[in-house]
Amino acid sequence: MDELDRAIVQRLLQDARSTYGRIGAEVALSAPAVKRRVDRLVRSGAIRGFTAVLDPAVLDWDVEAYVWVYCDGAPDPEDVRAQLAAVPEVVQATTISGTADVVLRLQARDTAELERAVRRLRAMPTVSRTESAVVLSRLIDRPRV
Repeated sequence: MDELDRAIVQRLLQDARSTYGRIGAEVALSAPAVKRRVDRLVRSGAIRGFTAVLDPAVLDWDVEAYVWVYCDGAPDPEDVRAQLAAVPEVVQATTISGTADVVLRLQARDTAELERAVRRLRAMPTVSRTESAVVLSRLIDRPRV
């Protein structure tokens, strides 16, 4: 990925619906040249897809929390992923180093829904305990190029 690719990706991250012509004007390339580069980035796997970014507040997901999950033994990450997939409030799950095994990001309508989700997590066969922290405000939330 060269500097032009990075500039194109940065513009796609800002607005994935931007036209190749508009992006080309900003990076000094023709629209067909931008399209060829984007197609190459998709083929290479550098760009895995295009998606809509949702506003949690508009969707009434007013509570966000991080939950550290401690597992019994050493469960297979794929087994843990399959269990976590059944909890719709889990929007991100990552295995981590340190004392916890997994850190989750949850979004819920209110604290009651968050509490129900945490109870479902604690009832999973591989989970020994959890620790939670509710997000007060998001200071930086940006994609990285």
